Amino acid sequence: MARATLTIDLDAIAANWRALAAMGEAEAGAVVKADAYGLGAARVAAALAAAGARSFFVALAEEGAELRRTLGPSPDIFVFSGHMDGDSAAIRDAALIPLLNAPEQARRHRAALPGHPFGVQLDTGMNRLGMEEAEWQALAPTLLAEKPRLLMSHLACADEPDRPMNAAQLGAFRRMTDGAGVARSLAATGGILLGRDYHFDLTRPGIGLYGGQPFAAAHPVVTLSLPVIQIRDVAPGETVGYGNTWTAPRPSRVATLAAGYADGLIRAMTGRARVFAGATPCPLVGRVSMDMTGADVTHLAEPPEALDILCPAQGVDTLAEAAGTIGYEILTALGPRYARIHKGATA
Repeated sequence: MARATLTIDLDAIAANWRALAAMGEAEAGAVVKADAYGLGAARVAAALAAAGARSFFVALAEEGAELRRTLGPSPDIFVFSGHMDGDSAAIRDAALIPLLNAPEQARRHRAALPGHPFGVQLDTGMNRLGMEEAEWQALAPTLLAEKPRLLMSHLACADEPDRPMNAAQLGAFRRMTDGAGVARSLAATGGILLGRDYHFDLTRPGIGLYGGQPFAAAHPVVTLSLPVIQIRDVAPGETVGYGNTWTAPRPSRVATLAAGYADGLIRAMTGRARVFAGATPCPLVGRVSMDMTGADVTHLAEPPEALDILCPAQGVDTLAEAAGTIGYEILTALGPRYARIHKGATA
């Protein structure tokens, strides 16, 4: 079979959630936006709910509506983008909790869905989403009287513990929310690792659930195995792939693997990343193309049937570093052609 196989360990995701939840006294939610970072929101969210998660976060109302069909009526589902024009029916019918980002969203929500639960997102310095302090001060008396479910903000530099931005945002969040009498949330994975001062009432682990940095103790979650379509002998001086970017320095054996940039193995991996036969690395050679990638397997004693590009020997962040990107991009770029296998007790 030429189809590559992506294996997702649901037990590892649940174990990562439990480990992050145990780092403080706050409730631990779970971020499952972007199809659970590309790993299948329905399966992942069900596993996390079985592990004890009761609050979930998505980016879009459409994601939330789909998640509600999976999880049933009990869990809270928060929507980071808030209440956008056209979202009222989905928010109402799926019982979603929009995190209102701006005064116009507050007006829209109150007009369209009076009495429907909501939260408020505050900008503490990231300048991406959320009400600025002056906007919040003007609206807080009215919105707080309507008993929002959550006040939240997001840290810009939580994966760099020594950055002064972290303390500055913590101070701003406290200044804007102390005494509000509402549940608060500031920390995603990086914020959880900064310590309990950042935890408040509800944390929002995301990338750490899926085996990514900055949660260095995370269990590996994904394995991506690429079938070998063909192995060919390449003479010294011959080239491989588009643009003649790799020239064989010696008699070589090159495996053509059944995945490329259409499958999320981005072209920037060319000449920089590796695949593995067990624990033995094999460098990628020639340009990563749409459907195929080459690997030098000259040093392997036996011709492989498949090689792994995500595995215990190479996690998402190691691969991302080789490609000049971040683990988030590696996970969310994984394409639809893979045969996805969810394993574990909750599969």
